[in-house]
Amino acid sequence: MTTHRPGGTRYVAYGSCVALVAMSVAITLALPQEIRAQVTLSQALTLYGSIAVFIAILHGIGRSRVTVSDDELEVVNGYRTHHVPWNRVKGFAFGEGAPWPTLVTVDDERLMLFALQGTSGHGRVRQVVDDLVRRVP
Repeated sequence: MTTHRPGGTRYVAYGSCVALVAMSVAITLALPQEIRAQVTLSQALTLYGSIAVFIAILHGIGRSRVTVSDDELEVVNGYRTHHVPWNRVKGFAFGEGAPWPTLVTVDDERLMLFALQGTSGHGRVRQVVDDLVRRVP
């Protein structure tokens, strides 16, 4: 079983989460007490709720992965998980300049493989896709 995850994209997503939380805490603590006292509960909830949504989106990006086993492909894109048995895989599309490969099923459904980012090195991703193509029955 082999698992592929996005490299730089994952580091940027989680690094942004850490930076966002650190900046929010630092700015909140740096504000004078009289200014902090002027912030209403609804304003604070809106601000921190927006930050939480942004972190949830970034976490969804960071958790993307493709796990290859002898029986199936498990594709996690954001918060959705897809299990595709090898007998349902028709092929893969990964054109020049494409941001990520696409899995094509025998039903002509298309599933993007976000974990295999073309920006992580097109040659490396091309090698992974070629290995996946060799597994198609």
